[in-house]
Amino acid sequence: MKLSKRTLEELRNIINGDNTGDYRSGPKLVDFFNDLGSDDVYGQGFPSRRFYTDQKLEAINGTPELDKCIKKVFAVVDYIERIDYLDKQIDHFNQYLAFDKWEVVRDNDVITFKKHDRVLVDSSKKQTIETADEFLSQTFNVNIESLGLSAELNELIKERLKEAENCVASNAPLSSVIMIGGIMEGILLGVADSNPQLFNQANCAPKSKDGSVRKFQEWKLSNFIDVAAETGFLKQDVKKFSHVVRDFRNYIHPYSQLKTRFSPDKQTALICMQVLKAAIYQIGNYRKQLQEGDR
Repeated sequence: MKLSKRTLEELRNIINGDNTGDYRSGPKLVDFFNDLGSDDVYGQGFPSRRFYTDQKLEAINGTPELDKCIKKVFAVVDYIERIDYLDKQIDHFNQYLAFDKWEVVRDNDVITFKKHDRVLVDSSKKQTIETADEFLSQTFNVNIESLGLSAELNELIKERLKEAENCVASNAPLSSVIMIGGIMEGILLGVADSNPQLFNQANCAPKSKDGSVRKFQEWKLSNFIDVAAETGFLKQDVKKFSHVVRDFRNYIHPYSQLKTRFSPDKQTALICMQVLKAAIYQIGNYRKQLQEGDR
């Protein structure tokens, strides 16, 4: 099995386990890859965990060891009493693996792989990803009050949303994307503050080394997006596009943009704005459903 760079990056994230209860320290990463045939020793001068795992995955990409690596990552015995979480992890990884025309399959306690002759997106759930044009053609009724945030935060979100729209209209895509990402993170933090039990009990809520859920102020935008989707506030289509917004928002750091050599254009800004509006719409609708369910 030979995987794309993007899929390998996601596999690295799962292996390293940052901000989760499955966090692997440097020594544990060495043990992990030594079990796959490496002969490394952890000590002074050891590279960053991220760099180390990237190097090891690149070295075994396209070899039988990569298959063994994925099976080791999703070994069912390591998820006793967390099988639901394991299945969510596999489903998450399959969203990336689909573009390599592969799929991880769990049959009871056995992990196998299925090869496809074409890209199948979310085939296990019969879901499809909309194209950018289809997504842009939709109309979402944006009602900030429907989010259930404080009056002060509502007004601030409205002001920033108006400023972001002005950036889009003025053909300032980078500024637009950065602002949109900030607005989305602010909204999701506000929703989490309003629904602490739901967010803290989510399987993918980020955890500290001791297994406790991190405080919301320590969560990253990716954490908020994943948990909002798991708890029902965001649907899968907006979840996927929201991660695109997160990636683009990282261009606030010039070196991140320099590394990827990508510059967002007006189409990028329009898509990100549409994602934000869709997120507001879905959050408002789901919050209404929760309220009606409590009556």
